[in-house]
Amino acid sequence: MFLDLIKRRNHKLITASQKLHQKGLVPANSYIIDLDIVEQNAKIFKNTADKFGLKTFAMTKQVGRNSSFCKAIMRGGIDRSVSVDMACALANHDAGLRTGHLGHLVQVPKYEAIIAAKYLKPDYWTVFNLEKAKEAAEAASLENIEQSLLIRIRSEGDVFYKGHEGGFLASDVKKIADEISHLSGAKFSGITSFPALLFDNKTNKILSTPNLDTLSRAKENLEASGLKSIEVNTPGTNSSIVLDVLANAGATQCEPGNALHGTTPLHAIEDLPELPAVIYLSEISHLVESKAYCFGGGLYIDPVFPKYDLKAIISNEEDVGSLDTSSVDIPPAEAIDYYGIVDNKTKKAKVGSTVIFGFRGQAFVTRANTVGVSGIQSDNPKVETIENIFGQKVNWSTSFSNQQNN
Repeated sequence: MFLDLIKRRNHKLITASQKLHQKGLVPANSYIIDLDIVEQNAKIFKNTADKFGLKTFAMTKQVGRNSSFCKAIMRGGIDRSVSVDMACALANHDAGLRTGHLGHLVQVPKYEAIIAAKYLKPDYWTVFNLEKAKEAAEAASLENIEQSLLIRIRSEGDVFYKGHEGGFLASDVKKIADEISHLSGAKFSGITSFPALLFDNKTNKILSTPNLDTLSRAKENLEASGLKSIEVNTPGTNSSIVLDVLANAGATQCEPGNALHGTTPLHAIEDLPELPAVIYLSEISHLVESKAYCFGGGLYIDPVFPKYDLKAIISNEEDVGSLDTSSVDIPPAEAIDYYGIVDNKTKKAKVGSTVIFGFRGQAFVTRANTVGVSGIQSDNPKVETIENIFGQKVNWSTSFSNQQNN
């Protein structure tokens, strides 16, 4: 699905990735990121968010917190991140993105609160309970700062991914706001939930969730009690074309992730302003009868769609630019993705062939590399960084630096 989108809307990314791999400049098991398009997408999103008065915090986990990705976002006008966890926050910070929001999905562990307060200094810090609020407040007090806290809220009927449940009852929001306001080192600043929006496979549309209604009602109740300037954080399937829905619901903060590289579910269905900017690159390892086996490591496909026939583009040095596809079978989780299994009835795949996938990934849960490439759109691709999923530069091979300098 996403591969067809990339073929049609950013075929230069495919061709550049093929050439870089065939020259030995990028490793197999890598997410290749088109930095030019990421910057363009960030500008589109930020300009739209500004029109609606929404603060923008960028999520980077899905491309492994790659530092050149972070810098492309900043060139596009987004200077703050939302971090899925502390590892993400530290990587984003080191890349130059300020921490806009922390604790959003994964709470800050007890003994890491002081690191967050001292080193990251987030604009907003989300807590699910009073214990976590006190930890944040105590850490902030040690740094002589007052930390703005958001509280995760929930009501009956709200939807959460399994394992994501948590937060205060929305009916208690005023009481919790008062309790937090009495903590030394903290102040109550607003509310959040996740997801505020979701893609609906039946209608192929982005729909608001009951969680967004819960946030709207809670904001109204807080304002009715006399509280003003309530921040409403609304993550989940954000892209530039849905920001009006969030603003109309009372949101003040939005958090683009997959929109920054054009891989929200809706991007696979409709041509949205953001263009696709990431592929997964592999290489054929060996052949067995009519099957070819490509290296895995990053073959985690975010299950936003029902299972479909996964395709990949197989190419060799003599046919770089080919967009012909073959079906690929991904082993079940219990087998570990050491290899993907490519249908090779055409005998096109050879040992060393380049394999290009287009799917919605989550690099941070894999053992893949992430590679930021500039100049793709001007037909002058240059590898900027090769990094691991923690945004740390990888000394991939001495040949990489040698060939770059030749």
